[in-house]
Amino acid sequence: MTTRLNLLPWREMRRKEQDRQLLTIAGGAWMLMALIVLYGYLHVSALRDNQGKRNEFLQQEIARVDQEIKEIADLRKQREALIARMNVIYQLQADRIQVVRVFDELTRKLPEGVYLTAFKYSGSNISLQGVAQSNARVSAFMRNLSGSNWFADPELEVINVKDKGGDRVSEFSLKVKQVAKQKKPADDSKDGGGRAASGTAAEAGV
Repeated sequence: MTTRLNLLPWREMRRKEQDRQLLTIAGGAWMLMALIVLYGYLHVSALRDNQGKRNEFLQQEIARVDQEIKEIADLRKQREALIARMNVIYQLQADRIQVVRVFDELTRKLPEGVYLTAFKYSGSNISLQGVAQSNARVSAFMRNLSGSNWFADPELEVINVKDKGGDRVSEFSLKVKQVAKQKKPADDSKDGGGRAASGTAAEAGV
């Protein structure tokens, strides 16, 4: 006697079990993919936030450095302005000392009988006007200027002989250049009584 087994229910159950396992695997795969995508999104978001914070920090640092550079530039301008003012002050002091020395040298080089009535100082050029007892004394004054280590190139512009109070005097106008001490000091004998002439210069109001 042959026994027959009906395998259809078992096969149906096995197929359903396989379908259920397949759905479980597919669901797990989808869930895993979703987790991976979520992790990737969160990771990228975190990187983006960190980069944004870094960019913000860099912007703040750049702004701070720009402000420091501006302050340094302002300080440099103030320093240059201060140096310029100091140079002007030093130049004024040097010019003041120079003028005093020029007056002193003019007094030393004035021969007896020569009086200055006007003095004009423009850079290195000096214009002088005065009165002398004779043309020879004007020539002596110009020779003294040529021999000075403070003056150079005296040039007579005008000389007029006039009668004043019964005396004949020579009114003159000349130019001379003021130079640094480059020439050798002139011999005191060429001053033509320069030291004695300081009193006459004082009388002329120089």
